[in-house]
Amino acid sequence: MTQKESSARIEEIDREIAKLVEERLDASRRADEGLPNSEIALKCRRYERGFLNSLENDYKDISGYERVLFQALFNMSHSYKTSEYGTKTELADRIKKAVEETPKLFPSSGMIACQGIEGAYSQIATDKIFANANIMYFKTFDGVFQAVESGLCEYGMLPIENSSYGSVTQVYDLMAGHRFYIVRDYRLKINHQLLVKPGTKLEDIKEIYSHNQAIGQCSQFLKEHPDIKINVVLNTAVAANMVADSERSDVAAISSSDCRELYGLDAIPVNIQNTDHNYTRFICITKDLRIYPGASKTSIMLSLGHKPGALADTLAKFSSLGLNLTKIESRPIAGSDFEFMFYLDFEASVYSDEVVKLLCQLDSEPNDFTYLGTYI
Repeated sequence: MTQKESSARIEEIDREIAKLVEERLDASRRADEGLPNSEIALKCRRYERGFLNSLENDYKDISGYERVLFQALFNMSHSYKTSEYGTKTELADRIKKAVEETPKLFPSSGMIACQGIEGAYSQIATDKIFANANIMYFKTFDGVFQAVESGLCEYGMLPIENSSYGSVTQVYDLMAGHRFYIVRDYRLKINHQLLVKPGTKLEDIKEIYSHNQAIGQCSQFLKEHPDIKINVVLNTAVAANMVADSERSDVAAISSSDCRELYGLDAIPVNIQNTDHNYTRFICITKDLRIYPGASKTSIMLSLGHKPGALADTLAKFSSLGLNLTKIESRPIAGSDFEFMFYLDFEASVYSDEVVKLLCQLDSEPNDFTYLGTYI
């Protein structure tokens, strides 16, 4: 067979495969008509496991490739069969109601919960989003979640990840224990400064106070000064306040320029953060589901069963719709034996029926699933 003939044959095979896939999807749907979802799931699992195992005997040289191909086909079949069901679920109704009832403009004011004190980066991010914010401060991130969940505050502002130091794991670990929705996110440019009392020089400093994220974002500078003791505190603004209130002149805080002005401190003019391209992403949360016009980012969290390829199978569902995953975070589930909760951010709007069907399909599966919102 010539090269030209081989290329033509490839196209013929691909068209044959496309026709067979269409026939397979239709036959799969008809084979399950009238059966309860639980029976369909068990029947499919038995068949698929047996078929994949048979590949080991029939196609020893390429069984791995065949397994990937058929697993993708099985996932496609599941999505196809549940596509109509996905538009008639409780989650679909809640999303539709939120789209219809959410105000057309994002609010300019409200009671917002923040971790820390005045001058904290959460406060700075809040003021960037809300023109007239009424801020209530809490010592911990858990306090912010509780304030929103209880209705004490309408909104909460939480740091979720940093471009140079990664995820804020304390926030991710708290997500599973609270019910909330994300309505907006914001990327804040972070410029850490080394704040001291007026007159203090770099060689005078014996101790530095800051939050662990800020310490990590300035790790290179701290490595160059190994004799300085590092103290982790609740917040960068708390660190600046501690230095301002201290009777000592040999302490410093890694904090913001806002805190420098607020607490009457000086900044030692050295470049202390690892990179100038340093951003922290914050999420604004509410108790009730709201989807503002223009919302194009969606977040979910879900657990997966202990089986090979479980994560790959789930990700294939997003790939089949051409959805761009912007973040995948995994955190161990407290009290479990090596089980993890996965947090996924992706670019998608619930104005798309296909996206809503996907969310409802994930919600209908036996694993834990939580829709965290679609936001601007």
